[in-house]
Amino acid sequence: MAWFVLVVSGLLETAWAVALDRSAGFSRPLPSVVFVVTLVLSMLGLGYALREIPVGTGYAVWVGIGVVGTALVGMVALGESASLPRIGCLLLVVAGVVGLKLFH
Repeated sequence: MAWFVLVVSGLLETAWAVALDRSAGFSRPLPSVVFVVTLVLSMLGLGYALREIPVGTGYAVWVGIGVVGTALVGMVALGESASLPRIGCLLLVVAGVVGLKLFH
């Protein structure tokens, strides 16, 4: 259960990062509210997961999911560069996250 919650929390990290960008410095109410709600839920989930998963592993996996998810949203939906080197770097992050889970 802790791993499932950790993955969901990582996905929520992606949501709050994108909402933060879309809030335009907290000048737009809806993205600002989405940011706050997803941030709180993401942190609560991370805290829950860390009761069973070591902090180094849990935090690295949480951040890795958030990094990859946010970069993918940027590439797919926000017009950011999707060059092969960037995609290769994201694959390295995914490999690291998978490795941390496998060797936990």
